[in-house]
Amino acid sequence: MVSPEMKQTQHSFLVSYKSQWTEPKSISTGSCSTVITGLKPGTHYTVKVYTELQHGGKSNPASLQMMTEHLLPELLSTLGLGDLHGGKLTLSSVLEIDSNTLSDKPAKSLEQLPWTFLSKLMMSNLNARNIKCVQDEPTYTYSFTDDDDSDAINPLDLITALFHCSDPYLQQEMVSKMSMCQFAVPLLLPNCDTQQSTLMLWAMRDLVKKFRPHSLEGDRTFVEGRIVEMDIPMVSFVRLGESSLPKSQTLNKLLSNPHQHNHAFVHHDMECGDVSRRISDGLVEVSWYLPCGNTNIDLFTQPVAIANLRGDGRLFKTQMSFLYESSAAVFIFSDDLEGNLSTLNNSKSRAELFLVTNSQSKTFNMETLRDICRKHKLKETNVIIKKKQNDAEFVKTLRFHVSAVIGKNPMKIKVEDMAKISRLDIVVDENCPECRNGRANAEGITGSIKDIVNFKKEQLPLHGEIWKQISQIEKERCRMHYADKDIESYKSSLKTKEEQLRKKQLEKAFSEAMGKFTAGISDSRTQRLYFLKWLKIQLDTLSRHNLSTLRERYKDVCRNTPQNKELIAKLDEQISNCSLGPEHFFRELGQLYECACSLPENNPARQQVQHLPALCAQMLLDGFPVELVDGDASNIPMKWMKEVLTRLHQLVDTKSKILVLTVLGVQSTGKSTLLNTLFGVQFAVSSGRCTRGAFMLLIKVSEELRSELKCDFIMVIDTEGLKSPELAALDTSYEHDNELATLVIGLSDITIINIAMENSTEMKDILQIVVHAFLRMKEVGKKPRCLFVHQNVSDMSAHDSNMRDRNKLMEQLDEMTRAAAKMEKKVAYAKFTDVMDYEPEKDSYYIPGLWHGTPPMAPVNAGYSEAVYELKETLIGSLHTSGNMRNNDATEFLEWTQGLWNAVKFDNFIFNFRNNLVADAYTELCTQYNTWEWSFQSEMNNWLITKETMISNFGVTEKNVQINLLCREVIHEASKKLHEEEQTILSNLDEYFKKKDSKVRLVQKYKPDFQTSANSLRQQMEMSIKHSLEKAVEIREGMERVNKIKNKQMDTIEKKVCELLKECRERKADLSKDGLTREFEKMWRGIMSELSAVRIPEIDVYQDVHHLLWSNLSSKSGRVSEMLNTVELRSSGQEQFFVKTDWFSDWTSYGKRFLSAPSHMNKKHFFGKIQEICVSIIGHCDILISDHLSVMERNNTDYHETYIRDLLKAVDDQMKDHQISDECETYLKFHICGRAAGLFQKAHKEFNIHNDPQNRLMESKPIFLEKFLELFSEKDQCQKRAKQFTETCVKPAVEGYVSKHLGYAIADQMKMGDGGVIYSTQTHFLYDLLKQLLHEDSFQKYKEYTISYETFVKNWMKEQIIKKMSSGDHMQQLETELLSEIVKRITARITSITKDMDIEEFIRQFCSDLEDQLVFPRDALDTFFILINAKTDQFAINLKELIEEMESHLAQGYANKTGASHITEIITNLPSKPQELLLTRLFGCGEQCPFCGTPCEAGGQDHKEHFSSMHRPQAFAHSYLDASKKLMIDICTTLVISDKCFSDSKTSGEWHPYKQYREIYPDWEIMGDSRMETSDYWKYVLMKYNEEFADWAGSEPADIPPAWKELTSTHAKIGLRKSFNMAADMKQTEKCV
Repeated sequence: MVSPEMKQTQHSFLVSYKSQWTEPKSISTGSCSTVITGLKPGTHYTVKVYTELQHGGKSNPASLQMMTEHLLPELLSTLGLGDLHGGKLTLSSVLEIDSNTLSDKPAKSLEQLPWTFLSKLMMSNLNARNIKCVQDEPTYTYSFTDDDDSDAINPLDLITALFHCSDPYLQQEMVSKMSMCQFAVPLLLPNCDTQQSTLMLWAMRDLVKKFRPHSLEGDRTFVEGRIVEMDIPMVSFVRLGESSLPKSQTLNKLLSNPHQHNHAFVHHDMECGDVSRRISDGLVEVSWYLPCGNTNIDLFTQPVAIANLRGDGRLFKTQMSFLYESSAAVFIFSDDLEGNLSTLNNSKSRAELFLVTNSQSKTFNMETLRDICRKHKLKETNVIIKKKQNDAEFVKTLRFHVSAVIGKNPMKIKVEDMAKISRLDIVVDENCPECRNGRANAEGITGSIKDIVNFKKEQLPLHGEIWKQISQIEKERCRMHYADKDIESYKSSLKTKEEQLRKKQLEKAFSEAMGKFTAGISDSRTQRLYFLKWLKIQLDTLSRHNLSTLRERYKDVCRNTPQNKELIAKLDEQISNCSLGPEHFFRELGQLYECACSLPENNPARQQVQHLPALCAQMLLDGFPVELVDGDASNIPMKWMKEVLTRLHQLVDTKSKILVLTVLGVQSTGKSTLLNTLFGVQFAVSSGRCTRGAFMLLIKVSEELRSELKCDFIMVIDTEGLKSPELAALDTSYEHDNELATLVIGLSDITIINIAMENSTEMKDILQIVVHAFLRMKEVGKKPRCLFVHQNVSDMSAHDSNMRDRNKLMEQLDEMTRAAAKMEKKVAYAKFTDVMDYEPEKDSYYIPGLWHGTPPMAPVNAGYSEAVYELKETLIGSLHTSGNMRNNDATEFLEWTQGLWNAVKFDNFIFNFRNNLVADAYTELCTQYNTWEWSFQSEMNNWLITKETMISNFGVTEKNVQINLLCREVIHEASKKLHEEEQTILSNLDEYFKKKDSKVRLVQKYKPDFQTSANSLRQQMEMSIKHSLEKAVEIREGMERVNKIKNKQMDTIEKKVCELLKECRERKADLSKDGLTREFEKMWRGIMSELSAVRIPEIDVYQDVHHLLWSNLSSKSGRVSEMLNTVELRSSGQEQFFVKTDWFSDWTSYGKRFLSAPSHMNKKHFFGKIQEICVSIIGHCDILISDHLSVMERNNTDYHETYIRDLLKAVDDQMKDHQISDECETYLKFHICGRAAGLFQKAHKEFNIHNDPQNRLMESKPIFLEKFLELFSEKDQCQKRAKQFTETCVKPAVEGYVSKHLGYAIADQMKMGDGGVIYSTQTHFLYDLLKQLLHEDSFQKYKEYTISYETFVKNWMKEQIIKKMSSGDHMQQLETELLSEIVKRITARITSITKDMDIEEFIRQFCSDLEDQLVFPRDALDTFFILINAKTDQFAINLKELIEEMESHLAQGYANKTGASHITEIITNLPSKPQELLLTRLFGCGEQCPFCGTPCEAGGQDHKEHFSSMHRPQAFAHSYLDASKKLMIDICTTLVISDKCFSDSKTSGEWHPYKQYREIYPDWEIMGDSRMETSDYWKYVLMKYNEEFADWAGSEPADIPPAWKELTSTHAKIGLRKSFNMAADMKQTEKCV
């Protein structure tokens, strides 16, 4: 503490200080306080203070020890960057979508500043350096004290801190973005703690600049290259001591036109520019002035680099020395002319020195200035004095001197050569081992490149012409433009060509360059990234020189002679061949992998490339763009891409949910720049190469936002420009654009349509392409979000003023939508918004031009960045709110890509879209719908059983109800319940489609089909239930007539017996048993003589059937009427049915009309086909007849004419699919009905005998006698009657209950039990059926399958049920469960019924309570009621005990009936056949492909379109070639993409193109499929049984293509699984191949 007296006394002090490693330094001061500068941070210093005495001596020192602080860690900690020091801040972490991405608000704390700055810088925002923290409620107050800078930081300190924390790749990106904004970039980055600087050579290595110096002649000549490799003179500006001239602000004016002011260098008057610098002193920044070639604009005629040293140059001797040696001139700003200017004397300096001072400063002295000039040998002409002139004049003077320096051939040194003059204290960032090794590895490849074209042919041969040829073959397989008559053989030949090309690729093997490239990318992550960057840099340099000349020539030809397509194509090929970049090496890798996949898994060549997809996947995660579509070959290497995305999925532990964003637009309209600005990414912009196609890049979503955005990554896809002038003159350009647009729009969740100007001439063509693509996506279940971005809009009110333009655009879009819909044959779409999610007001964005001024010196327009940020905010916000995004993971994205690309390769996209994701979604929907449908059917079938049971019990419980009235009530109830069940299905459908699930959106278009199917199901069930109920009533009515006769007689006998009992008791006759028996016999004879012999009426079934046949056939023409009178029904059906030739007057024309038979079908084949149809119908009817006879026997019912009506209806239904002649139909019906009439007549006769009243009376005589004797002796009948009731009434009813419900229980067990997935959908069922057929390997089975699909399926399903039920105790369990279920209900009713009623009332109440569950035998019940006399309470007790015994006995019987034969017998005799119940839901609509006969697999019964997963060769439909009579091997999925024609009944014999088959069969959707494995299953079957099928068809065997002969059963299994999308065990099977 200095005393006041001391302060008033004149003193001078000497301050000496030193560290352990430095020489002592001292300063003299007259002040009591001083500042020591130049101290090293983190260093111990000894400080001594002396008082200087007047006589020249000095006092004893006051000594102290101190240690300076580390400034850099302290500042990093303040900024929240403490943990990131040393390059731990990565580019991917900065680009990550997080909360900072969603906020444009200024930072509120120093910790937020780095992220705010980086977020804006990555979007090239000119205001990125405006970094002042703001408070929640800003206050504007004035005070006389200094402002508090505690919450402020100098922008240079922030930039320096971030460069210290950033990894090399982020540093490069920061430099790139800063350069775009025309910010000065670090040349030497200081470390204030170590006093060491870093030459930022690597950080600037990727900067590419283009300019036009005035020294070059020609208005089109420009210079383009990497700035670090250019010979550009550097002029440096430094400050020594104090200077009153604002150096950095002056430099900004030096580099700026009056109309275009740039703030290249941060200066005092910028926001926070006046905040004291803490770590950035010693920073050397550099900015370049690059002329545009316009003398009215350019400030300098030649390029010049302007370097700016921050801080006092006297304190940074290392930096000063570096600048002296590397600069053409050094301009020194200083007012301290009496200070230490020794740095002016640098022996190694090659720079011309200039001194810049201010005459207005207080210390300015002209004499002193002259002394300095003499002392330091400084030319007076090199002294620039700012006098009273204004800043503009001063800057003009300064500019004159700089121009003079660069105009006299100054020293030029490349930035990369500056590394050679760096001192010990200057580190070069490229000198790290990884960078050096990466460069050496890259040079190992590029050093040998003398000629790019030859290099690619020799070192990268696989993706050149060979890959292009393979791509052309793939497309030809889809389009079949050059196919001959034998399409499958042609297709097979294409496969052979492809295999040969793959073999050629394999012969090339690994080239030397590819070996080095593979080694380079297999290194550690850091070295790999350096290697790839170096490779790109070096290849760019090689390509740029070659391409520049070629592109200029190409443009000239396109502009001046566009008709010269040959020359254009040649130049285009030269450009493609001349371009070379890392993507070409990755293409080669992809082809190496693709061709290696054709080798066995254990082959060394295949093993050698297995790790490569994982490396590529890691590159995606590291933020590198990866090529999706090879633009040169217009193809996707799908196997390579599949493995890359699969590995990506694995690398992120399956957390790979992706949302996709794409930009489409005309070439060179700023698409890539827009993406780069939106997300800070690195898509190539105006690079030296000319690569076409599409690239994808992943941006990570932070953990905090993943749940909100419902994704882990955002994938950005950049495409080549549509309407490319390079392609415009080629015939395939429109097709190419369409393919690319369809693919990327199909992959996208959000598509940005980029329009450079509203009135662009290309806009209409672009919009047509886009509309087509969106229409196609809508058809395949996708409706992406669309945004229109109008670029280069200068008016800030563009959105408001362009409302009229937007309306006009919408009109154009609507018109184009209608035109596209007409072309795609989807005329339902009338508006653009029908096919995509677009709101003109909300989804139109107007963005000003990118550059603010004239490039190359124009910075990015601040309005551009702000408008792009607004767009980004909307994009991210829409991810928050939209429920229409797919949220696919990487594997699902792959599936979608495969399906889209396969469809794109066809001429007709909509009808050829095939996608496993859609197939999965459709299967899931079908599974859900089938579950609802099964529930519907089960509920209604249970209800029907209940009502049929009630009707069967009619007369037992209801005494006063008319049966017809009961029937009407039940049918009304059925209608109401059916409506309720239908609404349940529709409600379930609505709920299903409301789910925000990506799969649901894929099948949205199928919703109406399933709604229609639900309605159709209700109608079918309503008709079936009504028919069943009416039939039950009619049968019941017929039985009532018999029962009335029987009941009348029984009542009479019972009355007589009662009278006899009374008489015997009153007259006390002989009471012995014999005496009572004699009395009873006497009475019985009297009764029998009194009762007339009543007989049940006889029915002439033949007459009945003949009458029904007449009604059914009377409308037929020709000989049918005559035949009805002449054909003998009684003799019909007795022998085997054979079709006769005279039933068809013109069999050839008939075959064409009704059998779709080829014109060359022979007679034997035709009548063989008709015979098969008839035999199939007879077999179906035989089963129906058998079922009716079983019902008659089981229920003791009589014949009814409804049985014949059912038969005739069944025949008519069968003939809907198989039309035959009227004569043949008549004979067929006579055959079926004649046989049925004989069987029903026999059954009717047996019924009459069994139910004859006299016979029944005689049968009941012993019962009457027994009960008469018991009543007379007054014995207790409870036990005996309970046993009689149990055995004769309850047990048959219980057995009937189990039998009725067992069929449904078995069906449920098949569906819900193990392996139930087989019965979940028709697709699963068909897959399993065909798989088992393949396993059984039986021609006969295949023959039966193709003859009658329905019959075969029904029989096969029955076999599966028998097999399942025979294994274990499945059947016993089901029977026992049903038994237990009904016994519980019976015992519950016995317990609940009151016992204070007589026995008859008790029994009738018991039957009434169970009338909807059990059918009690009427005869047995009537017999039981004869003279019944028992105590109700004791009867009930005995009955419960006996029923428990009955349950045990029946259960034991079920346990004893095991084995296949017993199970078969049980299933055969069930009233509800489980196979038929399952078949109703698995058989589908029953439609079959009109060309090959494969069954339709569409969900529901009633749908708009039929489709099948796997079509088969037409040989299975007995089609063969006309002349050769050889079976045809063509497959529908290939025919519909070929130019072949067909002729059948629907075309009236005219030939019609297969490509337009939907004009004839609009309900069938046959998707073209180019895959060779498609239908491998049926190819294998035909190949194996070619001779047998030919013999059966009466033709010659087919000519089997060579490729088919190589197929095995394993290939067939793989083809089957792929066709039905059963991928669960696909890999296991593929390994077996």
